[in-house]
Amino acid sequence: MPECRYNVLVIATRPVQYMAPLLRRMANHPAFDVQVLYCTLWGAKAVYDPEFDAEIQWDVPLLDGYSWRHVRNRGSGAESFFGLFNPDLWNLIRGGNFDAVLCFTGYRCATFWIALLAAKLSKIAFLFGTDATTTAPRDGHAWKIILKKILWPRLFRLADQVIVPSSGSLDLMISLGIPSERITITPYSVDNDWWIQQSSRVDRDATRALWGASPNHTVILFCAKLQPWKRPVDLLRAFAKADVQNALLLFAGKGPLQPQLESEAAALGVASRVHFLGFVNQSQLPAVYTSADLMVLPSEYDAFGVVVNEAMCCGCPVAASDRVGAAHDLIAPVAPQLVFPCGDVDTLAGILKDALADRTRLESVAATALAHIRSWSPERNVAATLDAIQLGVTRMRGSTDKESDSSETISKTPAAYQRRQR
Repeated sequence: MPECRYNVLVIATRPVQYMAPLLRRMANHPAFDVQVLYCTLWGAKAVYDPEFDAEIQWDVPLLDGYSWRHVRNRGSGAESFFGLFNPDLWNLIRGGNFDAVLCFTGYRCATFWIALLAAKLSKIAFLFGTDATTTAPRDGHAWKIILKKILWPRLFRLADQVIVPSSGSLDLMISLGIPSERITITPYSVDNDWWIQQSSRVDRDATRALWGASPNHTVILFCAKLQPWKRPVDLLRAFAKADVQNALLLFAGKGPLQPQLESEAAALGVASRVHFLGFVNQSQLPAVYTSADLMVLPSEYDAFGVVVNEAMCCGCPVAASDRVGAAHDLIAPVAPQLVFPCGDVDTLAGILKDALADRTRLESVAATALAHIRSWSPERNVAATLDAIQLGVTRMRGSTDKESDSSETISKTPAAYQRRQR
């Protein structure tokens, strides 16, 4: 029998700079025939982002190297159930001869349920998951925790295979009673090769000079939107408390907390050593990471935090709070002393003072981090995705086979391939 290929439909809310490299690799993989459906083209086209207070369009290729199409969103575009409503998906799935559907829209929109029902009625394996690591909501409402603990076990059992991006998400699914064999970690990765290559081209001294940093300065970086749950104020206060001489603090990103940060930096007497870079687009980020000495992500909520991946690829060590998913998979295996309790400004100040006091040790951590991030790669993600699809298709084939002949062995041959042979 000739080698089989899985006919896979990927449904995504919009083009994302982290997802595009994975889709290109899937498109070039001998085990996949991939079709991507985008529910919107936000990101590939310029869109006003109120949190950045700017019109944002990513400056790296998002739509090259794989087959895609845009399915019209008939919803409002708001963050609500009918904000994302793409009814044309129904006929596309029902008539598409797919083996599996990978859905990345999230379950809180109508489009997810359209895709789920169409796949189930067509006997197509349906895979989805979450990047959540806790049932605790960002807004702190306790009733949401109770509701999730009741509904989520039922929700995720609808998946023929649950896909999660981190060990924290895996632990959450298991805690909800989802059997471990029904869960696959598809590591939350970035295009490591691109980041490492771009970093190698950076003129570090020239970039640092733009910030007023001499070779004797140490540069601490915050790279995220300036939002409350990212807790940039914690880092500012820890920076002031650590009082490290010849150190600069950079904020790469915009958001509603910038006026408060500027005011508090002045009140703490560190305004001359704090710089705001504003929104930094993707192509410019390698220079920022490569030219910093330590990045800090103090978030109270960050399901993973791919800025950690990016910084590590660029040789920049990272400290993060214990609420950041990447802290457990990427930072703790390399430098557990750089993981701190969320909101603990004193501990963070101690980390800054200790880390910046020994540049040689910090450079050693950076080298170890770079070696570790190479294993948390897009190639590993694609291989895990293939495993998940194989399990999901086998599970779906097994359930349908049992309906017709309970003694028949579960076939691992892609259903679409079998249909084409007939």
